[in-house]
Amino acid sequence: MRRIEKIVILVLISITIAGCTSTNEVTIIGSGATFPQPQIEKWIDSYKNVRIEYTGKGSGGGQNDFKNGLVDFACSDPPLKESLWRELESKGQPLQFPIIVGAVVVVHNIPGVDELKLTGDVVADIFMGRIEYWDDERIVSLNPSANLPHERIIVVHRSDSSGTTSVFTEYLSLSSDDWAEKVGSGKTVEWPVDETGRGIGGKGNQGVVTAIKNNRYSIGYTELAYVYKENLKTVALKNKAGKFVTASEETIKSAVSRVSYSIPSVREGYKENLRAMLNADGEKSYPIVAFSHMIIWDSYIDKAKERAIKDFVKWILTDGQKDENIVTGYVGLPNELAERLLEELNLT
Repeated sequence: MRRIEKIVILVLISITIAGCTSTNEVTIIGSGATFPQPQIEKWIDSYKNVRIEYTGKGSGGGQNDFKNGLVDFACSDPPLKESLWRELESKGQPLQFPIIVGAVVVVHNIPGVDELKLTGDVVADIFMGRIEYWDDERIVSLNPSANLPHERIIVVHRSDSSGTTSVFTEYLSLSSDDWAEKVGSGKTVEWPVDETGRGIGGKGNQGVVTAIKNNRYSIGYTELAYVYKENLKTVALKNKAGKFVTASEETIKSAVSRVSYSIPSVREGYKENLRAMLNADGEKSYPIVAFSHMIIWDSYIDKAKERAIKDFVKWILTDGQKDENIVTGYVGLPNELAERLLEELNLT
């Protein structure tokens, strides 16, 4: 072969390689909710096709990072608000879709007390600061056989912009008209208990868990996976059917099967109703169940990165939903929903 022909062939090979960049050379960056963080970390560890980095900083932090172009994808427990959605649309087409189902649980650190039953309105008044002691008559009446101490209740809540807080305060708003009127719901709220000096803020679900473990006679809320990880004691909440239930795979699945949730098109994610999964019918249904979501762009300037992101999303909605890839404390999406999302995302 003549020298000039060898040069031409080498040039053609170089051009071909440059045009077919492997997704292994791409790094995908994400941030956001700590609610699904243990599950996302499990998926990242199992999915070997591309390098993925995820920082749990709260749903609000992830939304801001995505808006400002600092990450390739974000995770948020509550669906994006329409105002932010419209802002994102000025830059491109955002896509939002659920990736996993989880539960927000109320946890406590009362020495000598393992089982504890509470109603939604009592939890609301504890977080309002109105119920000060663990042996308050309203708590004792729900737990007559428990040895509840005359100790002040320390209330732990999130200090950052949090989807877990959004879900939890939405539940409190459904449970207590007074909470709904005076506090409301959102990724951040003004916690009335802080004015009593008995409120503690923790950053991220892990920060809340650490504060609860470090403070005897405390109560707080977190995602169920952290309960298994940290061996925390959970509260049995009274559900819509009047039964006291703790969060588990069975009670989460019961809630999901009992609600007529309506997931909008991935191109209109802001229309999703956060309340749809709360206080579901059914004797076994746990009352604080929620989807956690991923937000990506429909298209990216870097086509190799776009391919890598969408390949990862496809894996999440298929192999990622299999039992062996689900972390204890979460439940996979209903099959029909995962299949619909794959079609809408053009990943079939």
